[in-house]
Amino acid sequence: MRILVIEDEHRIANSIKKGLEQERYAVDVAYSGDKGFDLASTEEYDLIILDLMLPQMDGLKICQELRLKNIHTPILILTAKSQVQDKVEGLNSGADDYLTKPFSFEELVARIRALVRRPKNSLDSLLVVADLKLDTINFFTQRSGQEIKLSSKEFSLLEYLMRHGNQILTKEQIIAHVWNYEADILPNTVEVYIRNLRRKIDLPFKNKKPLIQTIRGFGYKIGLG
Repeated sequence: MRILVIEDEHRIANSIKKGLEQERYAVDVAYSGDKGFDLASTEEYDLIILDLMLPQMDGLKICQELRLKNIHTPILILTAKSQVQDKVEGLNSGADDYLTKPFSFEELVARIRALVRRPKNSLDSLLVVADLKLDTINFFTQRSGQEIKLSSKEFSLLEYLMRHGNQILTKEQIIAHVWNYEADILPNTVEVYIRNLRRKIDLPFKNKKPLIQTIRGFGYKIGLG
């Protein structure tokens, strides 16, 4: 899952980024409102964490402009303002939830998981393709009842494939969603990770039909179809 953090306090932004990456999220950071708006309006994200007090373009304006552009990515506002009216203004501008500073990282993660589980986002925490299961909350993967150990990036790649079961995904789509904006990733890097996944997901199960498929000239998909 890919998250954008728009926060001008570098210490807070970098701390959130580091913590979320340890939770297996791909994270981009913008330290100003205009840069954050540019990323939010041109890149695909599953969630935006947005500070209200930003230089150049404030958080309320970002919310309003994104919604006017029909960008409905869930937005979690971070604010030092604790007055009810400030929170109401944030929600009325198009935000989905808010968290008042200072906050615990555990609560931030809980809010993120609650937002992405909402029906309109179709981000279930338990993904199933044939006999393959992936639990995005407990970071647990198994096939035919057998646990499969994955690295952080392998887990993120498999999650992205499973959320788009039987859909062909190009290398460019995979790179844009599984790695952050600043990552220097080449197309053959995707091939390496796909190969590693096959070694864990398909090859050990000789009596099962392979799930990860290469669609030559197009990309990859997961499923039996």
